[in-house]
Amino acid sequence: MYNITESNATKATNSDKGISIGVIGPEALVKQILKVLKSFPSFQPIPIAYRKEDEAPGLAEEIADEVEVLLVSGPVPYRKIREETNLKVALHHIPLTDTSFFRALSRLKNALGPERRLRVSIDTVGMQMVDKSLKEINETRVDAVHYVGLAYPSRETLTAFHKHQFESGACDAVMTAEGSVAHALSELGIPCEWIVPTDQNIVVALERALLSTETRQSKEAQIVVGLLNVDQFEKHIHYHSSEHEVQKFKLEIHRILLDYVESLDGCLTHLGGDEYLFFTTRGIFERETGGYKTIPLGKHAYHKLGLSLSIGIGFGRSANEAGTHARTALRKSKEAGGDACFIVREDRTLIGPLSMSDPLTLDLSLTDEGLLKKAEKAGMTSDYLSKLMAQTARTGKTDYKVHELAAILDITVRSTHRLLLQWIDHELVKVAGVEKVPKGRPRQIFRLSFLEDKAGV
Repeated sequence: MYNITESNATKATNSDKGISIGVIGPEALVKQILKVLKSFPSFQPIPIAYRKEDEAPGLAEEIADEVEVLLVSGPVPYRKIREETNLKVALHHIPLTDTSFFRALSRLKNALGPERRLRVSIDTVGMQMVDKSLKEINETRVDAVHYVGLAYPSRETLTAFHKHQFESGACDAVMTAEGSVAHALSELGIPCEWIVPTDQNIVVALERALLSTETRQSKEAQIVVGLLNVDQFEKHIHYHSSEHEVQKFKLEIHRILLDYVESLDGCLTHLGGDEYLFFTTRGIFERETGGYKTIPLGKHAYHKLGLSLSIGIGFGRSANEAGTHARTALRKSKEAGGDACFIVREDRTLIGPLSMSDPLTLDLSLTDEGLLKKAEKAGMTSDYLSKLMAQTARTGKTDYKVHELAAILDITVRSTHRLLLQWIDHELVKVAGVEKVPKGRPRQIFRLSFLEDKAGV
C-alpha cells in the first residue's frame, strides 16, 4: 500500500505547488495513473493503493482533508465511496470505454486462439456497450454472458458468478473490471482478463478532474507573460542582400508571431531586435499547449522561415512577478541551446522543455527548488541543467558516455570527467555500467539518475 508522507501532505496544502489530487485504486492501476500524471504538471498526487475494494471509502476519508480532488480507479470503488461516505471534496472515477473492452478482448483472443469462437462471462461493462462495440468491428465470433445481479456486487459474488458460468460450460473465459476478481479466478485456473482503463481513458478523467477544481478555475484568468527570442537572429539577417529584404524578413517574423498570439487571444509587443513580449491568460495558454506539452509556433516558424525560437513563459501572482519568471524561463531556453520553451511557475518550479519543432519522446515534468539547489551545490549550473533536461526530453535517454555528455554540455572531456565526479558525490549521477571496446580501457556509462524517473527508466 502506498503511504501518505508528511512531505506530500505539505505539498497538498500549498496551492502554489500544484493542485493536490488523491489517487485511489489497486496498486497496478495507481502506478499506471501516476505514470500518466507526469504529463499533468498542475497536479501534485497523493497516491494510496488498496488490496480490496471495500477499503476504498476509508482511504478516501483518510486523505479527503489533504486534497482538492479525488480520482478513483474504477466505477465499483467510486460507487462505494459515494454510498458510504459524505465527502465534500470533488470525486471522479475513470470510466471503462470501448477501448478498454477491445484491449482486454484482444489479449484474451490472442491467449486462447484468435480464430476460435469465444464465449465470455463479463461483469461491470454494460451489455449495450459490449454489443455495440462488437457490431462496430463486425465481430460475430464472440458470445457474451453478463452479470445482471446486484448493483454493487462484492468480490465474492462476482467470483462465484464467473466460476459457475465457467464450470457449467456457459463460457470459455472471463472478462472482469475488478482486479481482485481476476486474481481470484486466475488462482482457480479459469482463463481471465482484467479490463483496465487505457492511458487515454485516464487522460480524459484527469482533464475532467482538473477542470472541476477551484484552484484551476481561479487561475483561469491569471495573466501569463511570454518572451520570444529569435535564435541566431543576426546570422539570419546577414543572409539578405538588401535592407529592403531585411525589412520584409522582419515583417514576416512579426506576422507569424502575431498570428500565434492572436490564437491565444493575447497581445504582442516587439521589444526591438530579436525579442518579443506577449500576454495571454493561463486558461487559454493551457488549452492551446495541450496542458503545457507543445507549442506549435516553433514548428511553424521553422517551416516558414527556417527559424528556431527560444521561448520563456512566466506565471505569477502579479504581472511583475510573471514577467520576472518569463525572463528566467527564456534564459533556461537559451541555455538549453535554443529551439526550446520553458515555463517558470509562481513557486519558481520549472516545467519543460515543451515540444517545439518535433514531438518530444517524453514530457519532462517539473523540477522543484530542492533539485535546483542540490544541482547548484554539485556544480551543475543552470546552463548544464537546462541542456541535460532538453536532451533527455527530446530523446528519452538518460545513459551517456563521457564524450557524449561533453558534446551536449559543449565542454572538454576532461572537464566533463571532473563534473561527473562531483555529480556522483551528490547522487545526481551514477555509473550504470561499462562498455567494452576492442582496444583500450572499458568505457563507463553514466546515468542521469535525477532525471531517470521522469524518463520512465
